[in-house]
Amino acid sequence: MLRPLVLCLANAALLVSASPQLQVVRDIVYSKNVSQCPGYTLTSLVELQHGLSAQLQLAGPACNAFGSDVANLTLEVTYQSQSTIRVNIFDTAKEQFAIPSSIIPPPPLPTRSLTNDSDLVFNYDPSPFTFWITRRSDPDSMPVFDTRISSLPPTPIPPFNASDPSTAFDGFPLVFEDQYLQITSALPLGTNIYGLGEVVASSGFRRDIGTGGGSGTIQTHWNRDDADPIDQNIYGSHPVYLEHRYNVSTGKAAASGVLLLSAAGSDILLQTPPTSPVSLIQYRMLGGTFDFYFFSGPNDVDVIAQHGAISGYPFMPPAWGFGFHLCRWGYHNVSDDIANVEAMREAGVPLEVQWNDIDLYHAFRDFTTDPISFPADEVKSFIENLVNIPIVDAGIAVTVNDTDAYDSFTRGSELDVFMKNPDGSLYIGQVWPGYSVFPDWFVDNAEEWWTEALTNWSMNGGVGFSGIWLDMNEVSSFCGYSCGTGANFSALAPYSLADVVVVGYPECYNETVSGPSGNMTVNGTSTYSCSNVSGSGASVAMRAGASRRATMRGVGTGIGAGGETSINVTYPPYAIHNGFGALSAHTVATNATRAGGYLELDVHNLFGTMEARATYLALQKVRPGKRPFIIGRSTFVSQGRWAGHWLGDNYSKWEYMYLSIQGVLQFQIYQIPMVGADTCGFIGNTDEELCNRWMQLSAFMPFYRNHNTYGALPQEPYRWDSVANASKIAIQARYSLLAYWYTLFANASTTGLPPIRALFYEFPDEPELFTVDRQWLVGKDILVTPVLEPGQTTVQGIFPGRGNVIWRDWWTLAPVSVSPTDSSNQSTTITLQAPLSHINVHIRGGSIFLLYDQPGYTTYETMNGPYALLVSLDGDGGAWGDAFVDAGDGEFDVVGSTGSRSNSTLARRLTFEASEGSLSVKTRWGAYNIEQKLETIIILGVGKEPESVIVQGEQVNGWVYDGGTEELVLAGAAVDLNGDVEVSWA
Repeated sequence: MLRPLVLCLANAALLVSASPQLQVVRDIVYSKNVSQCPGYTLTSLVELQHGLSAQLQLAGPACNAFGSDVANLTLEVTYQSQSTIRVNIFDTAKEQFAIPSSIIPPPPLPTRSLTNDSDLVFNYDPSPFTFWITRRSDPDSMPVFDTRISSLPPTPIPPFNASDPSTAFDGFPLVFEDQYLQITSALPLGTNIYGLGEVVASSGFRRDIGTGGGSGTIQTHWNRDDADPIDQNIYGSHPVYLEHRYNVSTGKAAASGVLLLSAAGSDILLQTPPTSPVSLIQYRMLGGTFDFYFFSGPNDVDVIAQHGAISGYPFMPPAWGFGFHLCRWGYHNVSDDIANVEAMREAGVPLEVQWNDIDLYHAFRDFTTDPISFPADEVKSFIENLVNIPIVDAGIAVTVNDTDAYDSFTRGSELDVFMKNPDGSLYIGQVWPGYSVFPDWFVDNAEEWWTEALTNWSMNGGVGFSGIWLDMNEVSSFCGYSCGTGANFSALAPYSLADVVVVGYPECYNETVSGPSGNMTVNGTSTYSCSNVSGSGASVAMRAGASRRATMRGVGTGIGAGGETSINVTYPPYAIHNGFGALSAHTVATNATRAGGYLELDVHNLFGTMEARATYLALQKVRPGKRPFIIGRSTFVSQGRWAGHWLGDNYSKWEYMYLSIQGVLQFQIYQIPMVGADTCGFIGNTDEELCNRWMQLSAFMPFYRNHNTYGALPQEPYRWDSVANASKIAIQARYSLLAYWYTLFANASTTGLPPIRALFYEFPDEPELFTVDRQWLVGKDILVTPVLEPGQTTVQGIFPGRGNVIWRDWWTLAPVSVSPTDSSNQSTTITLQAPLSHINVHIRGGSIFLLYDQPGYTTYETMNGPYALLVSLDGDGGAWGDAFVDAGDGEFDVVGSTGSRSNSTLARRLTFEASEGSLSVKTRWGAYNIEQKLETIIILGVGKEPESVIVQGEQVNGWVYDGGTEELVLAGAAVDLNGDVEVSWA
């Protein structure tokens, strides 16, 4: 939800400075120019079974550009797999912060040496030390990563933003200082880069690399609570990118990827200097180490899977997680919830999960339920037949006086699980309930306290939740320092929502003319107010940061910045491009301390992931035998193991519906596939047309939730008849495809393959697809083409394959007439009919889908109904598909899914194959008993009416053939899927 920016900067002081270990001084003067940095010389190289190690020594006088140069480094190179190399450069003394293995466990070493087998090869020059990564399979191509000065353009290069001197490139040496690290790699001119988020990028899914009229990219990684600003850092940090490199000469593409496993605040720059023959990527970090993983692909989905093998594969959701979720900030009491659920049922719009925002709380306090608005017995009765997910914020209210009883704070204080000031006192910020403290996930028993709080809430608070919604966990605080230290706690009341007024409507709806209803027509007159589509109209202002005041730590007391002397904790000499300016603005101050001697400066970006992990482990205990389902806002590398993500506080604007597509595509790269936007928009008022189109779009995204802000126009899908109709149609299609969604996520959870794909992932040699982000693929076989502009009844869609792939309409099953190519030998764009309540969805020839034949109101009803099989033959009469089937919850058979336990009763993996007039269904592995029968078989692409259809060796009647769509339908088959199935037609 939108969080107010209240800096609370008394006398511009960001930090509590009462500690004798701290002194407020002026900024130390550094050169702030890396051109004189000497780089490093490699010595003492030792070849090891899995790679090599060496020492790196500062090659000349220290330059101290933005910190103190570290004289001695260690280089470790590990050939991790045939497709992955790890290059780890760290300070030999290990004083810099590195992510503990307890947070992100390193992958095990391979069982044999891959030094001579890996597709990637580590190359180096010893003095000055540089390295480059090449492909063994293509040694003459430009390296995947190349830090050689000779490969980069000459410096100095003036700022590419004239108003920002820091955008200059003074030089490209390897810089490793206590407060600043820098490394640069050449990239092919104008190559295609994706990832490096979280970000709402004006350039689209493909990042701006400074060619083709672009200005380049500065991607800042410093998690912060801001409402989806354009081209700024927001809730998550993922320093990983996918490169799709296209060779114009050969017409072939190859993909690779790079992960920098560092939690440091950073800027990552993508740029192409004028007249440069190459583009470049530069990392600028506020500490930490260089821990790189390089992935060879060669396909895009391979790169994403290889990243998953390092960061951890995503959690497997329960089947109900794929249902439709509904929420808003402003369900004031349980009666609102009940009325809402009843209205959804009456309108016939399927509802799976009801969420509650902070309205649920007593005085906005975590793990409480307001006894007046949400009485425990009424809440318990309400959720008996409904999946319920409540919110949990990161801030824990402090008790305001001796008579104030709040167990979560009292128990947490007893266990000493909260962040501290440098002097050892509680760090006290401000959130919704007033003065608040924040969990320190580095404390050994913090997870015990968290589990206890969730257990008590579930058992004693009446909130029998099935999942948890983690919010405000960047972490967000309304003051940028420990503003509660020494304060009168009772003097600060909980946040007031009185007199909230929400203004603003989507583009092309003028409320001053048409009134506040948001309807498409008023008194028979259209409310569409645009003569043409005029862009988003959304205004996302950059908020000012605090005035600067530096705090120096004089004595080392811990790890990383917490243990090094003369570290500017508040304002590091290099200022990353944080959207709020000051690093401590609207969050916990950078000098807040954690157990083990860590400082917020080093571990800030880890809070959300550590909270998600603690919540996942807690839910396993609170709800034994059930799969945790968690959606969180702040994210970092590896979070997909524990939680999904929603794209934060978006706007009820057409532009933001479009921008949600790139967000979902980004998070597939980050191995957080359970992701989606606040459907119909969160901030501002939506309208009927936008909500109609958005409810359709989100039905083909992994996480499907409608959510809006306090005081805004209600936007539940039953509010407008057209939206209810569109929702029912889209949700019915989604639930039909539930087995397909479920299989995609089983594959993601075991192999890292992305459920949502950009078109070029499947068609890598078609450059016309490299910038497409208004369409996407669900899996590899479903193409979605939504309407993204108001007032439209058609939409432009490109059909990949350049005429060599058959695409069929999901709704009519008819093939689309696609011209082979245009004059430039590229796939052509087609105008598709798209009346209101219709979204264009097409299925790929050569695919087979296991469907639910009779979608119900809930996923449970759907999954207990019969199956159907939809076969879409390619031009050669062939098709293939598979399905992962289990109970939909409970233990997820990860071992069996690898094929190593063929008799597993927890799951069954089915494969489907069609060729030359026959269809086979086989069990690949597993012995889970599938009770539902296969009732209907639909085969598309049967060129002529068959004379006979044979099922399991017996000729059957009752089939129907439609020559117009070349469709053969066999109904009432009642086939048992626990054994092999054979169908043929001739």
